[in-house]
Amino acid sequence: MKGLLDYILNQRSFLIALFLINLFGTIYGYIWYESQLKITDPIFLLFVPDSPTASLFFTIFLGFYIFNKNVPFIEALALITLFKYGIWAVVMNGLTFLEFGSLPWTGYMLVISHAAMAVQGLLYAPYYKIRFRHVTVAAVWTLHNDVIDYVYEQMPVYPAIMEHLKEIGYFTFWLSLLSIAIGYYFARIHRYSV
Repeated sequence: MKGLLDYILNQRSFLIALFLINLFGTIYGYIWYESQLKITDPIFLLFVPDSPTASLFFTIFLGFYIFNKNVPFIEALALITLFKYGIWAVVMNGLTFLEFGSLPWTGYMLVISHAAMAVQGLLYAPYYKIRFRHVTVAAVWTLHNDVIDYVYEQMPVYPAIMEHLKEIGYFTFWLSLLSIAIGYYFARIHRYSV
């Protein structure tokens, strides 16, 4: 089974298709944030569109990986942020569903696409060439982003659950630590496998 999965994940045609899906998904994600970005202070612009930036990291990884190149800092950022924001969006949409009893069709689309983000980041983790230093930089980025989101209140806006901001911030902090721990796990595995 592992051999078949390796074969599929490393097929050039599959990689190109995945690259294009992530590229267009990233572009769509930035467009989705357009209204929020218009009212965002320029100093925070880089840190508001969390999910599209995570998929941008993965798209860059794929672009290099197709040509048998590795970009470890980008790979660490992709692994940690894809998992974090993939799970985060699934949970936030789940909370919205619990609050209102339903989601618009875009909510279900976001659940599926963000779950796929988390999964693809983990599926390709064995092929990353990350070390502890790469994960450390990605960890600083991730925790810094939490500060921007929840101290400076620049987080993605989910109107239905904004009254639970403190709890969401707390959950996000621990989700960040879990995501970083996953990054360190794969860095450790790679360290001892070469």
